Formats: sequence, structure tokens, C-alpha cells
Amino acid sequence: MGFSVLRVINDDRVIPGGGFATHSHQDMEIITYVLSGSLEHKDSMGNTSIISPGDTQIMSAGRGITHSEFNASQEESVHFLQIWIKPNQLGVEPGYKQKHVPIEEKLGILKLLVSADGAADSVTIHQDVKLYVSILQKAQKISYSIQSGRDVYLYVATGSIKLNDTRLDEGDGAKVVDERQVDITGSSHTEILLFDLPKAP
Repeated sequence: MGFSVLRVINDDRVIPGGGFATHSHQDMEIITYVLSGSLEHKDSMGNTSIISPGDTQIMSAGRGITHSEFNASQEESVHFLQIWIKPNQLGVEPGYKQKHVPIEEKLGILKLLVSADGAADSVTIHQDVKLYVSILQKAQKISYSIQSGRDVYLYVATGSIKLNDTRLDEGDGAKVVDERQVDITGSSHTEILLFDLPKAP
């Protein structure tokens, strides 16, 4: 927990009908990414939505919000990641965004989902972070160049990979510091998240 401005990744599985009752957040950028099933969201800004695989939801908690999250199904579980990123501005107006990215746009490439400037039609947050996602098949390889003054955190959401020469399985994460490039090879049908972050102090 806590690497650069990445505070935490919660890897949650919720039974049918289960969930998290109304609770509050403040001064945090909260990213929800559904891997399977569907998640029902309600918040104090009046937003009500269903988040499904391929959807990325961003809440800028700012000066304060409340929300609840429940499995939208009474039959199947939901598997999702909730990511907290420390903002670079405190007390901002709370905000909500949701975007769907088709699976075809993630196959064999690093697809930019979240950024500070909205590059490549990504969703914006209040922090100098780039979040990419990729879906790799067996033996598929991608590389990522790391700029000076930046670090990378890689998370394996499903499947397994080789990060350079290190095997990582579902639920594993890796901090990458003082490297210029990472090479990622799929060992099975794999979904990964790659965070390009300001260098950790």
C-alpha cells in the first residue's frame, strides 16, 4: 500500500446481492474497473449507474462525497478493482466520469485509460498519472519505455505474465524503479494494468 501517488488497489469479489453500504471519501481520485459481472453505483452527486466489464469509472472525491456499491446481479459474483490515487489538488469540486472501452481496443497493446490531460481520449484525473490496460494472449509481447523521473507499477488482474524475466500471476503487482524499459509477455489470457507514476520520493 502506497507507491508514489498510488495509494492502494483493492481487488474485490462480491457475492450476488452483496456490496458496500453508503460511505464517504474525501480528497482522493477513485478509479473502479470491472473485470467480470456488474456493479451498481449510487452517489451523493445524484449519479446512478451500472459498471460492467470494459467500463472505467472515475470519482474525484474532492471536498467530500458519499456513495454505495452493490453487486447488480442476484445470480453471479462481481470482480472489480478499486484504485485510489492521491490528488495533486485538495478540496476540488467532486466529479464523476464513466467510459467504456471495447475489448478490441486493448488486445495486444497498452490502451491509455486515465491521464491528467485526457490524451488519446482517456478519462482525466487530478494527478500526473497515466493508467494503461492491456489484454495479452499466450506469448504476446509488449514493451513500455519509462521516461526519466518516472516509475511504473504493474498489476496482473487476470492470468499470468513474464515481466522481463520475472513471472507474475493473477493478483501480483510489481514496482519498477530506475529502469528505462519493461518487457511484458503473456503466459496465458491475461489482463494487466500499468501505472506510469511520478518518481516515488
